[in-house]
Amino acid sequence: MFGLHPLAILCIGILTVLGMIIVLRVHAFLSLITAAIVVSVLSPGGLAEKISRVAEAFGTTAGKIGIVIALAAVIGRCLIESGAADRIVRLFVGLLGEKKCAISLMSSGFVLSVPVFFDTVFYLLLPLARSMHRRTGKSYLLLILAMGAGASITHSLVPPTPGPLIIAETLGIDLGMMIMVGLLVAIPTSIVMLFFVGWLAGRMDIPMRPLEGGRPEPEPLPDEELPGLLPSFMPIILPVLMISTHTIVSTIAQGAAADSGIMRVKSFTAVLGNANLAMLVSAAIAMYVLWQKRKPGREGLAKMVESSLMSGGVIILITSAGGAFGAMLKAAEIGPAIQNIMVADGGAHIGGLKLLFMGFFVAFLIKFAQGSSTVAMITTSAMLAGLITSPGEIGFHPVYLAAAIGFGAQCGNWMNDSGFWIFAKMSGLTEVETLKTWTVTISTLAFVGLGFTVLFAKILPLV
Repeated sequence: MFGLHPLAILCIGILTVLGMIIVLRVHAFLSLITAAIVVSVLSPGGLAEKISRVAEAFGTTAGKIGIVIALAAVIGRCLIESGAADRIVRLFVGLLGEKKCAISLMSSGFVLSVPVFFDTVFYLLLPLARSMHRRTGKSYLLLILAMGAGASITHSLVPPTPGPLIIAETLGIDLGMMIMVGLLVAIPTSIVMLFFVGWLAGRMDIPMRPLEGGRPEPEPLPDEELPGLLPSFMPIILPVLMISTHTIVSTIAQGAAADSGIMRVKSFTAVLGNANLAMLVSAAIAMYVLWQKRKPGREGLAKMVESSLMSGGVIILITSAGGAFGAMLKAAEIGPAIQNIMVADGGAHIGGLKLLFMGFFVAFLIKFAQGSSTVAMITTSAMLAGLITSPGEIGFHPVYLAAAIGFGAQCGNWMNDSGFWIFAKMSGLTEVETLKTWTVTISTLAFVGLGFTVLFAKILPLV
């Protein structure tokens, strides 16, 4: 209609998102859905369908990820309320001992941030970090940095957290593959970061300060009031196992005859490994554990579920609006336009390290500009989805691009990010101290993670 170049449409779309979020302080949902409509109007297609296709793309994305995010919100709340999350933390402390409490806190954050949002994990673990500092004399800064780094890694790499979930959907990556490769690059990254935060904390002397307002330190529940170890872990482990099992079986079954035994197994795991069913079973277990340990009653349980779904609903709106924005960028033919700019002959597909570095740095720039890791992941994956044709042509499985985007969306965590303020205010650090510690730690984490992503893409391309 207007004959604009696709890259001009891309710039208008990104400026719309950033301008509404940063300048006008508009909610991310309204910013993304407005940008989607703007991009759609400027893109090729019949005038009558320009608005309706935005709603269709929104509904398609919500249909694919909405149930998973809603159930993840319920699971996370149940883990906190029942004491299951506290049980998991105490397991790591018991296994590793208080002398290795930094490893315990990082491991706890790493595990809990898969189904629980980052801010909730931080609220949960901070009292334990303060208690460990008082008992052991370990550096307070070391403990809170290890805890936050562990939670940040899986928050941006392992579904069902919204960021990696929408990246997997946008790039057409199997959810089980996203989980497995997310963990593959996250584990060595966390090990390197443990040494880094130890080194950083040794160079800075930041004391543990009293809580704001002189509030008393919360007392932990006694062990006998917490759920058992197996029911505490089940809501986290079970969906990962169910989804990943189907991915593994599907990989083995490639090329097998339709009537073979492995194909019959695949048809069975396709049902059990469906993300919606896996998360529903997990939510049922989490609610049962809460019911058994806290006896909330029907009304109390209903209110807890309702409040959880309300918080999850906001995330569903944002991610679905992001999905619509991504679909409209595809309609604008952004991918081929970027391809023609980046490649001299205009025909070959971008592959190798160039694509990984592009995903990382584009996500970083968007994250640094507007503050939200989720928005950065949504926008970047939508921009680059058109560059992916087949794993063989780019040189590795697209899941590595997803990991690079996830790490890039963590880099540059500063004052426009809610996570920055959660860390600063809850931990009792000044803004300058937070910039020197938290921002440096998360940015370093992002580059270390990119390094491992590149390494695994080379030695284990999965093509």
